[in-house]
Amino acid sequence: MEKLRASRHWLRRSSRSLFDRRSELNSEKSLHHSVLTRSFSGYQKRILPVCLHPLRDYRGLAEANAIQFKCFGSVAELVQRRPSFSTLNSDDISYFKGILGEKNVIQDEDTLEFANTDWMRKYKGSSKLLLQPRSTEEVSQILKYCNSRHLAVVPQGGNTGLVGGSVPVFDEVIINVGSMNKIIAFDKISGILVCEAGCILENLTSFLDNEGFIMPLDLGAKGSCQIGGNVSTNAGGLRLVRYGSLHGNVLGLEAVLANGDVLDMLGTLRKDNTGYDLKHLFIGTEGSLGIVTKISILTPPKLSSVNLAFIACKDYFCCQKLLQEAKRKLGEILSAFEFLDIEAMDLVLNHLEGARNPLPASMHNFYVLIETTGSDESSDREKLEAFLLSSMEGGLISDGVVAQDINQTSSFWHIREGVAEALMKAGAVYKYDLSIPVEKMYNLVEDMRARLGNLARVVAFGHLGDGNLHLNISSPNYDDVILAQIEPYVYEWISKHRGSISAEHGLGLMKANKIFYSKSSETVQLMTSIKKLLDPNGILNPYKVLPHSHNP
Repeated sequence: MEKLRASRHWLRRSSRSLFDRRSELNSEKSLHHSVLTRSFSGYQKRILPVCLHPLRDYRGLAEANAIQFKCFGSVAELVQRRPSFSTLNSDDISYFKGILGEKNVIQDEDTLEFANTDWMRKYKGSSKLLLQPRSTEEVSQILKYCNSRHLAVVPQGGNTGLVGGSVPVFDEVIINVGSMNKIIAFDKISGILVCEAGCILENLTSFLDNEGFIMPLDLGAKGSCQIGGNVSTNAGGLRLVRYGSLHGNVLGLEAVLANGDVLDMLGTLRKDNTGYDLKHLFIGTEGSLGIVTKISILTPPKLSSVNLAFIACKDYFCCQKLLQEAKRKLGEILSAFEFLDIEAMDLVLNHLEGARNPLPASMHNFYVLIETTGSDESSDREKLEAFLLSSMEGGLISDGVVAQDINQTSSFWHIREGVAEALMKAGAVYKYDLSIPVEKMYNLVEDMRARLGNLARVVAFGHLGDGNLHLNISSPNYDDVILAQIEPYVYEWISKHRGSISAEHGLGLMKANKIFYSKSSETVQLMTSIKKLLDPNGILNPYKVLPHSHNP
């Protein structure tokens, strides 16, 4: 984070001067524990927190028939292993070693333990095999063989997902593309980057920084997540309000279908209106239609003037109004508009290492981070200053500070990006990634607090600029009583207000059966038809995205 932010030129000015000048104008008128990683056989092994809620395996007489069940959460929602899927044998292992080499066919129990487990320790599979292809051709050979053998597979990148989409449910073969991490080409004229799917987002950011460009997305997990996973989940992040989603920034991609066919859609053109734009079938579908192996993406130029303000607001109405005014008065230089409430701030200050309150005099109900990015330092500074002063005069801002240097900038972002880590350290957490009209967003938070009472702590933060709420329910331990109060109420609330049950995290296993809260039955049926066309044997990331009754 320090390295990334250090590459930018920050506005240097006294944080006190902004508010001193307000007084002058008045008299004239009358701002996870860390996930540790180490290399193990080319696979990033993550040292995870203590297991909070191990999955409950339900096995009985059905095991004799090679049928397994798993239950997730308190709702009796059993997931059955499909009997049509084969199980691994020694011939399969020999085949994979023949095409990948012995060192890229991983059967080590310790490595598999981490590959089978998601970041939150909420979902855990039982795969006995991790494959590490180094090229599109190797991915193609793997999938062609697995399809012929009816061996289910799960594509995996950095394994930073939050909905169980990147880990096996049962014994699916894990295909990790982390070894496919080459930058293929970069055009400085157009700003178009072509790379392999295993490139870590932060590495791409560093590469582009040296070339005078930036990635159009910025995530808290950028040190671990990979661009293939970002594309496959249509990750949003902090810059979407400025640069839009990956559906707009990805110009082309290469993907391998379940039968091993390679679709070369790796175009680098801004405009190409020749038939169906099939790349969108692989953006946000979580590897259920094909494995993304290469990407071409449009990257914006790095601009010299970047400013960050950390602001306090007395209520949610002021946050809404501040966003409205920021869009009007900051316009083209507005690059991020993030918010967190007092519960999120309190968790960060008490559980996140190195977090300090930029406004220590008192706690406030809401906090907003506003980032501007432009090319004219003097003009941008003047525009931001005028906006902040007028917002204070109008009562929208209770207090605030503008980052003076790189350290303050990093410190401010550390608070916002560290909320997820703080929640993990605080205990059990139920996470909901939701899209809601901005004016109704905090109504859900208040309704949930009234519903849960003293059972749990309701924490809210997110991307206010694009209507994305991260609703988190925090408690010392996972409790079925709490979950029963949350679900299905939260999904029913979202459906009633025509929101989305997944703004940027995807559906994965967690929300596959909840898709009807956001999509009509006709829409889901068409999705199912596409799945059956491209993956008739259903081997690609089974049990995810589509409701279990609709999977092939």
